[in-house]
Amino acid sequence: MAAASQASRGQSDTLVLGIDGGATSTVALLADATTGQILGRGHGGPSNIQAVGEEAALRELDVAVGGAFEAAGIAYAPVAAAALGLAGIDLDGCDVIRAWAERVELAGKLSIANDATLLFAAGTPQGWGLAVIAGTGSIAFTRDPTGQEGRTGGWGYLLGDEGSAFRLGELGLRAACRAADRIDPPTRLLPAFLAQLGSADPRDFIPAVYRGKWDKAAIAGLAPLVLELAAAGDGTARRIVEEQTRELARTAAGAVINAALPRENVPVALAGGLLLQSVTYRNRFLEQLTSCGIVPGPVGLVEDPALGAVILARKLIE
Repeated sequence: MAAASQASRGQSDTLVLGIDGGATSTVALLADATTGQILGRGHGGPSNIQAVGEEAALRELDVAVGGAFEAAGIAYAPVAAAALGLAGIDLDGCDVIRAWAERVELAGKLSIANDATLLFAAGTPQGWGLAVIAGTGSIAFTRDPTGQEGRTGGWGYLLGDEGSAFRLGELGLRAACRAADRIDPPTRLLPAFLAQLGSADPRDFIPAVYRGKWDKAAIAGLAPLVLELAAAGDGTARRIVEEQTRELARTAAGAVINAALPRENVPVALAGGLLLQSVTYRNRFLEQLTSCGIVPGPVGLVEDPALGAVILARKLIE
């Protein structure tokens, strides 16, 4: 059910929308404006206009918004306020999203920003501090009490993504290949990755990686094996985890220093599967962050950034 096809003139002052749009999926939450209670959740595909283009991104926003109303059992109508946190919205793109919102009569009041704003709203006490994402990729954002924003990392898997699941998987594969050549010490990563591939021949890594069976997401999916073997005492896996938590901490520390945020008790919001799902990795990252001279204050785990969008939407009508 596309929002654009369901729009009507009557506005509902009792409802707000929070939308989290990223490179893999889009989530829209329809909520009660007074209590914040979630009434309906809608899902769409990627809505990063830089990655998929304007037409595809707007289509998925339509799908997610329409799905939220459908899940709530409420006919589509403009809501009192909507807040959108969208990947790919930095210096440009807001005009495209605003034009879409006007065309579908989305909301009486509207906020459009990068998806990092949702992490601060959902994961820090006062909406400012340091936000770190480590999933398939990695990036660190800052927001000071005046609303000034900054970022480090986010260069993608060829130029950066230190401390990400992809980097763990890639470095694990590299180590396995060097062990297969008997250049580096033996590592349990080699048989583990071969078992994952369903092969006994390390040379089968070549077509798997270069012919697309193991794409970026699949290589990132090897990260849990690296973490598991590190915990089991494999020296190579432990070295990779130690190195990458340190590099992620350096990225985060650089963001704090560049933004002139307090170096002690800075609020921290964490997101991304690697940091949320591995307590060991998360704790080691926070320890490394302290070693870099940045002492974390309250740490919030943001499992559902769209809830931050609901918070921001409700603030628009306070």
